[in-house]
Amino acid sequence: MKEEKLRIFNDLHEQYKHLGLPVSLIDRQSDFTIFNLADIRDMITIRSPISRLNFFVFAFVKNGQGNYTIDEQRFDIRPSTVYFTNPGHSRSFDWAEVEEVYLITLSESFLKENVHADIFEEFPFLLAETFPARVLAPEVFEEFERLYLQIHKEYVSHSPFRNRLIGNLFVVLLLKIKEYFWLDYNPIYEGNRSSHIVKNFKRLLEKHYRDLSSGMLDRAYRVQEYADDQNLHPNYLSSVIKAKTGKAIGTWIAEKTIAEAKSLLQNSSISIKEISFRLGFSESAHFSNYFKKHTKISPASFRSEHILNLSKG
Repeated sequence: MKEEKLRIFNDLHEQYKHLGLPVSLIDRQSDFTIFNLADIRDMITIRSPISRLNFFVFAFVKNGQGNYTIDEQRFDIRPSTVYFTNPGHSRSFDWAEVEEVYLITLSESFLKENVHADIFEEFPFLLAETFPARVLAPEVFEEFERLYLQIHKEYVSHSPFRNRLIGNLFVVLLLKIKEYFWLDYNPIYEGNRSSHIVKNFKRLLEKHYRDLSSGMLDRAYRVQEYADDQNLHPNYLSSVIKAKTGKAIGTWIAEKTIAEAKSLLQNSSISIKEISFRLGFSESAHFSNYFKKHTKISPASFRSEHILNLSKG
């Protein structure tokens, strides 16, 4: 199935409604949900089609059987399993048995507002590309159980501090995940090796600048448009690119702009004014200032030096 044909869901309510599942346990006023899947009886035999979920999912399987697939990787689920997935991936699940399985879903905005403003810096594993389900020793699973049950207690309460309480408890949960699973996690290595999000961003970046250089397009993309290509929030895309490559998305775009500018200045006879328009600048003066800011030399001087070097060669 082609990625663009996948059904996209921005929250759990949308997904369950589409699947015909009960949504009474989902609070639409919050970007956070937690409940026991056993309370949704239809889940016992449910199988979901492949879809893209634009939210985080954490599952704590005390007693249940099934499997889930993410980006064509299949993982088995059995008792004492913990796993999570993050936005932007194609996923499906198949539950054969559900007795006690607590599911937490939340958005990136909830994480940043109630857990940690720099959430991906403190917990970079949240951007991991692979999500192998972990089967824990009983005593370790009990540590997570105490935490998610306390989070559930706060979720169903009417406390005016509900989100703050949940956020602080969730920090402890993330620290426990980090302690047991991710102390040696290296997001830059993983991102350079296997990131679908990074790979797709680089693919679009290359294509876009080819089209700009050839005159097929007349405007540079904004971060929003790169995010729209993968049905992601621009802040989330920016966080993924920075965490997985070590460079901000703006740096990638700037470096590509300068690379294309140098190529056009060296290998074509078109005017600097035309080059500036091809690269999406409304005024050639803006392009000249941008080029000089990043290279410490003006476009005209760069072209002159190139011509001089050719003549010497």
